[in-house]
Amino acid sequence: MRKPEALAALLLAIAASPALGAATEASLDWWQMSMQLLGGLALFLFGMEQMAEALKAVAGDGLKVLLARLTGNRVMGLFTGAAITAIIQSSSVTTVMLVGFVSAGLMSLSQAVGVILGADIGTTITAQIVAFKVTRYALLLVAAGFLMNFAGRAEALRQYGQLTMGLGLIFFGMGLMSDGMRPLRDYEPFIALMQGFSHPLYGILAATLFTGLVQSSSATMGVVIAMATQGLVNLEAGIALALGANIGTCMTAGLAAIGKPREAVRVAVAHVTFKVAGVLLVVGFIPELAQLVRSVSPAADDLAGLERLAAETPRQIANAHTLFNVGLALLFLPAASFFARFCEWVVPDRPLQEEEVVRARYLDSELLSTPSLALDGVRLEIGHMGQHVQAMLDQMLPALLTGSRASLRRVAGMDDAVDTLHGAVVTYLGQISKRSLTNDQTRDFMHLMEAANDLENIGDVIETDLVALGEKRLQVGLHISRATQEVLTGLHAVVAETVTTALRAVADRDPEAAAAVIARKREFNRLVGSASRHEVHRLVATEPNRLPAYRMEVDVIEKLKRIYYFAKRLAKTVVVEEDDEGEE
Repeated sequence: MRKPEALAALLLAIAASPALGAATEASLDWWQMSMQLLGGLALFLFGMEQMAEALKAVAGDGLKVLLARLTGNRVMGLFTGAAITAIIQSSSVTTVMLVGFVSAGLMSLSQAVGVILGADIGTTITAQIVAFKVTRYALLLVAAGFLMNFAGRAEALRQYGQLTMGLGLIFFGMGLMSDGMRPLRDYEPFIALMQGFSHPLYGILAATLFTGLVQSSSATMGVVIAMATQGLVNLEAGIALALGANIGTCMTAGLAAIGKPREAVRVAVAHVTFKVAGVLLVVGFIPELAQLVRSVSPAADDLAGLERLAAETPRQIANAHTLFNVGLALLFLPAASFFARFCEWVVPDRPLQEEEVVRARYLDSELLSTPSLALDGVRLEIGHMGQHVQAMLDQMLPALLTGSRASLRRVAGMDDAVDTLHGAVVTYLGQISKRSLTNDQTRDFMHLMEAANDLENIGDVIETDLVALGEKRLQVGLHISRATQEVLTGLHAVVAETVTTALRAVADRDPEAAAAVIARKREFNRLVGSASRHEVHRLVATEPNRLPAYRMEVDVIEKLKRIYYFAKRLAKTVVVEEDDEGEE
């Protein structure tokens, strides 16, 4: 956390602290109560954000590596999704990562289903933490965290300080909300309203709307548990509110999927399907679930009435929230393949003509808060951009040697997609550059920027230079002999294969593929020499327009050499060649 933000949060917390004592009065001061409730919620959300940021920074790039590698089967995916979501405190970020992996073909939708179910379990960790009555130590945690963050010199110590301070702000916000609602314990209209929440429909609806509004099921559960600590909510009403929070949290993933590829929409549909189906299955058995939760939760037998309710219910609601999501996982995990097919049926592939609209697939703004993931998104997007460049390269040669003006214009028009994706990548990298990057991330950032520029340059060489040569052929009426076509086709095949290998090296961060591209220089130079000698022999051929044809064919060889040069630069973003001589 930056120092100004930390200082502002601390000042806000200290300024609000006198209200804790004032709230013990029985009179209903709505203004004071509103300030404590809203201020407490703000501190709670701010603390969650700071703690999540610190946890992500401490965990580093290991999170995405863990998610990518430990999802080989559904059970491992379940545990991995739960662990990562518990760390980053956001099922939305986990879901966005899944979208990228599924879209890239690195993970099947049925594998992602296991991770989604695990992520839902991970989100319950926050409710479990806040259910502990540690609000009395909140300011101590804030002070200790602030000191570590403000005075610490080592980056790791500062991150742990931010984590500790975030945790303290969560508890302090909880205390503010809880004390702010204390006067409501004796306010009959509010008690009647809370009794209304015992009807599951009202409780589910209210929590769904509130969660959708604040975009955080953890925040909803924090408010519910704060109310429970004052005895304002019984367990049955708390379960109904928890069920509503589980549905409301789907809104975040749903909003994140708007305008995204079909794979992203399917992941969001899977999330909604699990939650709604689970709530529909449980809503008729809330009393039975409440009884089960009471049997596994600690009891305060030495208390009675409202005091006992306030002592037992917070922990029981947190346990019910966890049991619900664990039950969902146990119920739906074996049927993951079925749900994957169901989601593909609900969200079928678009007709091919709709795919003409080109847009960035992997540049999600929600990943910007985790630069390593955002950079991975750029890497995938460069692969997407490379697919368009490869298509241009494949269609360019037949259009150049024997095609019509229409085919040449079609190839030139394909560069619009490359330019669109290049603009999106550069803009997104600009947003990443505003974040705090490690040395490794800065190096990745520079390499990805170079890779995007190299691909854009290949597109420009095809659109501007090679298409112009094709138009010159048509304008002058040049004929390319069959023998020359074979020579240029062979050279083009090597260049196209080199671009493909370089793109794989960048997309997969594969140093062996990059080394293969660089090692091909000798073979490529030999082919270029052979093609040049062929042109010299053809120069003396007795054909009309031989000199203009010779100049055009030599220009084609030069442009292919330039494309090879950019492909080699692409590979060098993965592994640096010791011998940099002879770039072109």
